[in-house]
Order: sequence, then structure tokens, then C-alpha cells
Amino acid sequence: MNFLAHLYLSQTSDEMMFGNYIADGVRGKLEGRFPEKVIEGIRMHRAIDDFTDTHPVFKQSCMRLYDKYDKYAWVIVDIFYDHFLAANWNEYHPQPLQVFSAETYLMLQKNIELMPEKSKRFFHYMTEYDILFNYSKTEGIERVLVGMARRARFESNMEKATADLIKDYSDYEKDFRSFFPELQKFSKEF
Repeated sequence: MNFLAHLYLSQTSDEMMFGNYIADGVRGKLEGRFPEKVIEGIRMHRAIDDFTDTHPVFKQSCMRLYDKYDKYAWVIVDIFYDHFLAANWNEYHPQPLQVFSAETYLMLQKNIELMPEKSKRFFHYMTEYDILFNYSKTEGIERVLVGMARRARFESNMEKATADLIKDYSDYEKDFRSFFPELQKFSKEF
């Protein structure tokens, strides 16, 4: 899952959400570097990633893209699934997505000094383009994929993946709807 799902799934506290947001940018020993709830959020992020990457439905979505995108298929499906969460947000959260996004950006901004550089760079991009809200539109997904393709170390062709989302939209949505309740349950039990 990508940023929106991680933030959504860790709403028990701002610290948990913050830890979930910065987890990809954190390496090495955690203890002593962050408050305990932030560490718990980092660990939750990693557990969500492990659960997602090994789930048969998620793998099924990835295999639809594997021949074209190789290892990047997993990254692309993470983004596709965030799109379905955003596009159907009112089914999962009582607060409008724009309000949730704005409040999340404010919370992250208050803690920016604790962010690793990688997280800070993406935070500026995320707020400038209102990524959390714009995941709800295929144009927003395309912008994210184009940006990721530019930053990829190897040629990824991720910038072309929105066409695959549109072509097989109902298949990916069906996969998401099958997978996401299991992820919600896993996260609540974490």
C-alpha cells in the first residue's frame, strides 16, 4: 500500500501516523531516535508492507503487470490500490478526503524536523500537488507514476501504467475490494 492507506490504517494517534509516513526513509536502529509511538508506527508500516506483498490477491494484481514492469509492478499496484481507497473514500471514512488530507498535511508539517530527508522531499511534493486527495483521480495517479519513473534508478516505464489501470480498472477494483478488508483487519489487530 502507498501513503494514503498507511496513513488511514494508522489513525490511532498522530505519532502512529507520522511513523507510518516516515518508515520508508528510516534505516538502522529505531530506539532512542524517535518517541515510542512513532517507532510503533514505523513497525506497523513494515508489517503492512509484509502482509501486502505476500497476500495472494495483491500478488494477482501484480502479475497482471509483471511482464511489462517487472519488479516495479508491486510499486504500481500499491499506487493503484491507494487510488481505489481514495476514489471510494466515503465508504471507509466519515470525514471527506480533502479534510483528512489537509489535516494530515498539517500534522506532518508540525513534525517535519523529525523527518528523514527522503520523507521531507516527498512531503513537499505531496503537499504541493495534494497527492493524498489527487489519488482519487486517474490524472493524479498518472502524475505520481510519472514522478516515480523519473526518480527510478532503472528504466521502469511506470509513467505508462495509468493506461493499464484504465484498461483493467474493474479487475483491479475487484482485487482491491477483496484484499482491503483483510488488510484493515490485520491493521486493527497489530
